Amino acid sequence: MATTSTNPGVTFTHPPGEHVTVRGKRLWVEQHGSGKPVVLLAGLGPAGSHVVFHPHFDPLAADHHVIYVDLHGRGRSDMPKDLREITFADDVADVAALLQQLELGPVHLYGFSYGGLLSQALALEHTALVKSVVLANSLFSPEMWQLNHININREIANQCPEVWGEIQRLRSEGVRSTDPRMVPLFAGAARLVRFFNPDNARLVATEPGARNVALYPVFCGEDVDFAIGGQIPAVPDFRSRLRELAVPLMVLAGLFDRALYPALQREFLAHAKNAELHVLERSGSFSHVEEPEEVLRIVRAFWARVA
Repeated sequence: MATTSTNPGVTFTHPPGEHVTVRGKRLWVEQHGSGKPVVLLAGLGPAGSHVVFHPHFDPLAADHHVIYVDLHGRGRSDMPKDLREITFADDVADVAALLQQLELGPVHLYGFSYGGLLSQALALEHTALVKSVVLANSLFSPEMWQLNHININREIANQCPEVWGEIQRLRSEGVRSTDPRMVPLFAGAARLVRFFNPDNARLVATEPGARNVALYPVFCGEDVDFAIGGQIPAVPDFRSRLRELAVPLMVLAGLFDRALYPALQREFLAHAKNAELHVLERSGSFSHVEEPEEVLRIVRAFWARVA
């Protein structure tokens, strides 16, 4: 089905998809191409769908079996009656059950942002299902998640002082950062903080329902841009366990990612013995959007080495 995103000029085609029932939930899964299986796990906080990977990963299907997954309550997957039912632990268990049901054998995991946290848990807790892990602009702990917002806020204050002034004014009135009056202020500044070229923000594909906006404050806390809450404190701090990883690990960082900058990404190397780091020189937080050909070149070479 051809789909035009709500961002002008971004078009993509969904590959064949279906609902797969795991653990009593229907997850939306799209599969494309043939070859070694690669499972893409999305970010945009915990609320995004697989759409963030289109059309940038579409060429990978020329030589790999690419699996796009929408987590429970996101994208085209079933929605729970109560968003508080969605937890990090359940997301991990759902993906593990899905991989077992699809009978793909060990897979390469590509975890973007929140998807990288899931990938670490899967590699540590369900090692037999995982062949390798790529963490793209991701994080390893609730503490790092909080630091991500501290860094974003500093950049907004420095680059967009008028916007920051309005944010501070609203905060003085007790308005939380996920309030509809606040969200546009943070979103408008994001293109300056998250991208090498702010104009590339328009290349992030979306479509109706691609992001569960209502889930974000429930999962992350209503004032997450200043104090993490919700499910985030329950996410493990993986640093103490990364040395246990039995599969190869690659970390991708964007040189111009001002939130989870390269120095933070380098910390993965101090804890994981099988890790390597690649810094994308013309990227911010969305390397697969700003430098898709380079990202695919790097990961293809990595997967060829560890196959």
